[in-house]
Amino acid sequence: MANIIIIDDEISICGVINKAVSTIGHTSDHALTIKDGYKKALEYPADIIFLDINLPDGNGIDWITMLKNTPSAPEVIVITGEDDPDNIETAIHTGVWDYLPKPFTIEEITSQIEGIMQYREEKKDAAPEPVMKRDGIIGSSPQITESLKLAADASSSDINVLISGETGTGKEQFAVAIHTNSSRSKNNFVIVDCAALPETLVESTLFGHIRGAFTGSDRDQEGLIKQANGGTLFLDEIGELPLSVQKAFLRVLQERNFRPVGSKKVIYSDFRLIAATNRDLGRMVSEGTFREDLYFRIKSMLITLPPLKERFMDIKELADFFIEKTCKREGTAVKKLSSQLIDMLQKYNWPGNVRELSNAIQWAVIKARYESTIFPKHLPEQIRIKATRSSIVRKPAVIKTVTQRLQKVQLETLPRYKEFRKQAILDREKDYLNDLISLTDGNMDMACTVSGLGRTRLYDLMKNHGITRSC
Repeated sequence: MANIIIIDDEISICGVINKAVSTIGHTSDHALTIKDGYKKALEYPADIIFLDINLPDGNGIDWITMLKNTPSAPEVIVITGEDDPDNIETAIHTGVWDYLPKPFTIEEITSQIEGIMQYREEKKDAAPEPVMKRDGIIGSSPQITESLKLAADASSSDINVLISGETGTGKEQFAVAIHTNSSRSKNNFVIVDCAALPETLVESTLFGHIRGAFTGSDRDQEGLIKQANGGTLFLDEIGELPLSVQKAFLRVLQERNFRPVGSKKVIYSDFRLIAATNRDLGRMVSEGTFREDLYFRIKSMLITLPPLKERFMDIKELADFFIEKTCKREGTAVKKLSSQLIDMLQKYNWPGNVRELSNAIQWAVIKARYESTIFPKHLPEQIRIKATRSSIVRKPAVIKTVTQRLQKVQLETLPRYKEFRKQAILDREKDYLNDLISLTDGNMDMACTVSGLGRTRLYDLMKNHGITRSC
């Protein structure tokens, strides 16, 4: 029997789904707001959640990951009266079971429920998933966890993988993890940096060449594709591969054989391909700068890595990792992170992603060489400036509250601006913490995950505001 939650502000829709659920012998509950629905999902071991998009207190799309990561790991079906391609794409990227447009029939609802229950039953009986070796991949946010699940799936097969993401998001680390967890792990992992290869040497670097094939080739040279035989070939920044070489490489992918430059001999190589890019290959295809047939060949499986600004709850864990690594290299005792530093790290939007964070922490460790704790003053100035400017821009709710209150009081009774601003921020902070503890029902692990705060920092804030877990 399935347990089902319906999150929709239309009572009639809830009634239709409730009727379908009870007809086939399942149980259901419903909520008219996203916050109430999320609270039910924390308390109620749901198998399925039917989720509307436009809700009175938020956009359902923004809550999909959080709902999927509640204790019972329910499947989410989006139900909506809008046909927005961007919402469809975002929902599917987030891992929804299906996207069901309104109006729908009882038959459609029952079919979805039956499919999900069959899937969950088969999944329950399946062998447990192997533990993923993830050296160098730090974080436990829902976003990075979803990417790791895809990497684990990829490592169990020889399927071609395309890893997409901004510069510094860890594409090479994911490629290494896929190789390390695959059946090819004992063989070579060969890296080709397509952006660093001169166009005139791309073919000889990939395919190799024989002596005399061109000026300066005084001996035979084995290509990287041959070196990857039995292992993995990682083409980093494949969007930089010249068009002239793309056709030849496509044939190698199809046939797994090639001729070194200047040779008539065909060489075979059994390699597994992982490619990575920080560019929009789909757009490059439409612009004619990347071959469509190669694009579809390399993206048999796509893993899109989230930028660091979308996984801010991983920042402290990453910072701890880089501090320990840097201190060990520098031969110093491991330094502590001040709460002010963590706040600043989480305010910055990290355009350079994990790589930029790593560099910033290395800088801070060097600056704090003779101190045991790292403070914001130890960070590069540019990061401090941008983080501070960002924190000011991100407080429209506080500014709005101030404006509303100013309209309600007489000019002569106004407090000093600094006192008023401090109190307004404290009020909003207390409201947030009360909502956080209430929605997570006092579950501190869940509260830390949702807020991105460390346990110590969260307890300090609660203590400052006189908030207990029973609130």
